[in-house]
Amino acid sequence: MFTGIITGIGRISAVQSLGESATHGKRLTIEAPAGYLDDVGLGDSIALNGACMTVTTFDVTQQQFTIDISAESLDKTAGLDALGPINLEKALRAHDRLGGHLVSGHVDGIGTVSHFAQVGESWELRVLAPVALGKYLAYKGSITINGVSLTVNRIADVAGGCEVSINLIPHTVQNTALHTLAAGKKVNLEIDLIARYVERMMTAPAAQG
Repeated sequence: MFTGIITGIGRISAVQSLGESATHGKRLTIEAPAGYLDDVGLGDSIALNGACMTVTTFDVTQQQFTIDISAESLDKTAGLDALGPINLEKALRAHDRLGGHLVSGHVDGIGTVSHFAQVGESWELRVLAPVALGKYLAYKGSITINGVSLTVNRIADVAGGCEVSINLIPHTVQNTALHTLAAGKKVNLEIDLIARYVERMMTAPAAQG
């Protein structure tokens, strides 16, 4: 479980294929910020751009770790098979503050950035979410974009999906990898966990006595 509060910006420094066929996954080597791995152990969970992954090896001296990602996970996520900066969040501990919202680290869909530009001191980010996720998105509701817990300022149901508008304060832009976004770029989306359960309660058939 995560909160959507990024704890470090890492960098994918190497991508190694785990086999020759399309059914094989990849091994990623991620460089972490100084001291980031000091409390990390083998098998720990770290979210990469919002996707929960398992640490398979780590080197505290070099401040880097590896994860193995399956072909299925690669197909259902964006940006995890290319070199470059990436958002990192360690798994939530029972005594931690819940600064964002409850995030599972399971990507629900891939969105496309439709607009990213500075407005005053902040930045406006607009993302086109898939049609299937539109019903879970609401004004002032929560959404996770590349692992970052964000508040929806506006929604618009348009051809091809649901466009959400987000306001990013300078702190968020400076302390996450969201500053690398541009129109046309793909991003990982996770809907609000509570919305998922509400839908189930509203649509599940009534129990027969």
